[in-house]
Amino acid sequence: MGYRDSGRSRKFYWEQVGEISALLERYVKQSKSVDLDKYFHICEELGQEPDPQKMPLDPSDFPVEVQVAFFLFGLLEDKWEGMSGSYLGKQWGNIEYLFSLYEVEEPRTMMYILKLYEGLIVQNRAEESERKRKAEERKSSAGGGKKFTHNVKG
Repeated sequence: MGYRDSGRSRKFYWEQVGEISALLERYVKQSKSVDLDKYFHICEELGQEPDPQKMPLDPSDFPVEVQVAFFLFGLLEDKWEGMSGSYLGKQWGNIEYLFSLYEVEEPRTMMYILKLYEGLIVQNRAEESERKRKAEERKSSAGGGKKFTHNVKG
């Protein structure tokens, strides 16, 4: 991700971090139902040129450090809220062990990427849950619920 020795290098480093952050946000928000093959097929069917800005991202599109972060993130245990079933993020208790085990050279940078990714996932899941809740609310208030009447003779 670059070296942080001089002022110019530091600026370059944070530019890279900004680009990775934007890519991670796009990666988290993209639809899981359309992969790269489906995207190319859709473009072919519509007679359009594939747009790199609209193409679904793959983990291999990221720098090696981010790919390692994806790997480590998958090894961490998920944390869920018991009553509502809301996703709260990851359990971070064994991260130092994983850094040591996989010989992570820059744990500070890796931790930054991991926490950035976790924050985006938690935010995205909360937004999806809120959208679903509002849709259900609209559906029930619009008279979508069925009213049953029973004729009882006796």
